[in-house]
Amino acid sequence: MNDKSVTAPARLLTISEVAGYLQVDEKTIRRWIGARDLPAFKLGRQWRVAEKDLRRFLNERWTG
Repeated sequence: MNDKSVTAPARLLTISEVAGYLQVDEKTIRRWIGARDLPAFKLGRQWRVAEKDLRRFLNERWTG
């Protein structure tokens, strides 16, 4: 049997989900993405934020 470990795919959040979680306007999320403060990528025509990137963004921004 193959011993290679399989990792679960990263959870991808929409701009709406990120905005709801942080309780800010979607425009704020788009501004952070545009300024490259919050890593994101386009999946088709929609922006997605990896959950791990959101955690890193929050840790760097609010914990110094």
